[in-house]
Amino acid sequence: MIFDFLRGAPKKSADTDKPSNKQTLLTRITQGLARTRAKISRTFSEIFLRQAIDDTFLDKLYEGLIAADCGPSTAEHILERVKDAYFSAAEKPEDLKSLVADVLLAILAESQKPAYVPSASHEIILVVGVNGVGKTTTIGRLAHHLKSQGISVALAAGDTFRAAAIEQLQTWGQRNDVPIIAQHTGADSASVIYDAYQAALAQNTQVTLADTAGRLHNKDHLMAELAKINRVLKKIHPDAPQQTWLVLDATVGQNGLKQAEAFHKHMQLTGIILTKLDGTAKGGIVFAIADQLKLPIYYLGVGEGIADLMPFDAPTFVAGLLEDS
Repeated sequence: MIFDFLRGAPKKSADTDKPSNKQTLLTRITQGLARTRAKISRTFSEIFLRQAIDDTFLDKLYEGLIAADCGPSTAEHILERVKDAYFSAAEKPEDLKSLVADVLLAILAESQKPAYVPSASHEIILVVGVNGVGKTTTIGRLAHHLKSQGISVALAAGDTFRAAAIEQLQTWGQRNDVPIIAQHTGADSASVIYDAYQAALAQNTQVTLADTAGRLHNKDHLMAELAKINRVLKKIHPDAPQQTWLVLDATVGQNGLKQAEAFHKHMQLTGIILTKLDGTAKGGIVFAIADQLKLPIYYLGVGEGIADLMPFDAPTFVAGLLEDS
């Protein structure tokens, strides 16, 4: 069961006597989900005291899922799965919390992929999103995370539109001690990223993280500019960009689905990074993303620090969401 590692004292490593990585991740995710959990905890605590799944249980479960911003479609899907799992069981499960947790985990598992590791000798990750979601900060934290894994990283300052975006990324480059390719404000973004990719290949750098200008997802001409970056990169390598990750602000909830659909249409997204999870009660958007978009969520932003970008782990996320229930 996914809640086994919640019971008892934190596990210790035999050699280091430090909490296990799993326990540390659980603690951080649990803290990041505090607002979402607070919003649903009373409702969920009540339903998990019930002895069987009936109409009242399902109504309350739906209420909690909507409060967490799973969205009506995904909430209905979860209810149907819960009913199927309960009524098809040879013996009715006594632990309804574990039953619901297993259903939630199954939904996330459908789009879960292993932790990101570059599969090619060099990959370029195009980081996209609307204005204000924190793309540049996320790239800085992602560079820190990858470098801590022993992966060599370079940065491309492709956001040549926003004032101070280049300087902000340069600061992150200095902070992480990684090289950055940049030009002047107003330069052609595709050209900057092209140069950065060529330089990274020459230096045998494993991953290039390319920043891009924020743009409204409902403006086709702006989205077409991103497609131009793809075309230019393919002149260097037919598989480039190997990854295109969308940064979503968790506080916008269901509107994030519309953003993802639009970016996916133009850019063929390969993954999602969900930021600002600690600042919202809308953590249920994770289930909507997995259920409706079938895109993997690679990282969660759970704070303001450089190490507050956490690899997404479905069992830990579900445990952190339901811990107080």
